[in-house]
Amino acid sequence: MMSFWPKKGRWLLPLLLVFFFISCTTAPITERKQLILIPKSEEITLGLQAYKQILKKAKLCHDPKVVHLVNKVGWRIAKAADRPDFAWEFKVIKDDKTANAFCLPGGKVFVYTGILPYTKDEAGLATVISHEVGHVIARHGAERMSTLLLIELGEAGLAAALKKHSPTVAKAFLIAYGLGAELGILLPYSRLQEYEADHIGLILMAKAGYDPKAAIAFWERMLKRKKKGHIPEFLSTHPADEKRIAALKQLLPEAMQYYHPKIGQ
Repeated sequence: MMSFWPKKGRWLLPLLLVFFFISCTTAPITERKQLILIPKSEEITLGLQAYKQILKKAKLCHDPKVVHLVNKVGWRIAKAADRPDFAWEFKVIKDDKTANAFCLPGGKVFVYTGILPYTKDEAGLATVISHEVGHVIARHGAERMSTLLLIELGEAGLAAALKKHSPTVAKAFLIAYGLGAELGILLPYSRLQEYEADHIGLILMAKAGYDPKAAIAFWERMLKRKKKGHIPEFLSTHPADEKRIAALKQLLPEAMQYYHPKIGQ
């Protein structure tokens, strides 16, 4: 059974620092340096496998209005992301009790019907989808997956596991993306990654023609729900607080430079 925790922690930091300088990549928009050791092709393959499994288990929504809305918003965000190497797909899971959304590597986006009362309108939905897309194009899952595998296997073990498509890698993928027995994202991203996805998402929704100020309104609605003790699943993995909202407000001037309302949107 994988522990994903070092038996001797004192070697971990030097090893991570060495790999950081050798294998660092750069996140889009924020230009933060990242340690990512997982090939993008491997990550997308694992994402596609998870996508197929979810489609087998999930009850999809076939309400044409809801499906059209999610696809309309999703494709506008996808166009703004400008990642033609991703095979974007947008699916709606029929579950009014689950207020959540998530995105898998390669651009497979899932939105639960339960989050729609919180998003309220297109711009609110754009906030959620662009945030999830932000996580994916910044490869936050691969970043976390790289750290988990490096801690568990070390340099040689990681290289061998990737070469052999080891079940260890597949398990690390499920842990990194929080995909367990239940559908959806169960494991929170780090606070740093959350802020980064907020930043990227804000720029993407602005480029797509959605008012970035709608993101502030969405998270304020989430925060009110949290204070009243009504915590949607989305908040278990995307914690809302005053600091987060304050950070978004500081990013608004940058995002507004990209905002051009679309006529008749």
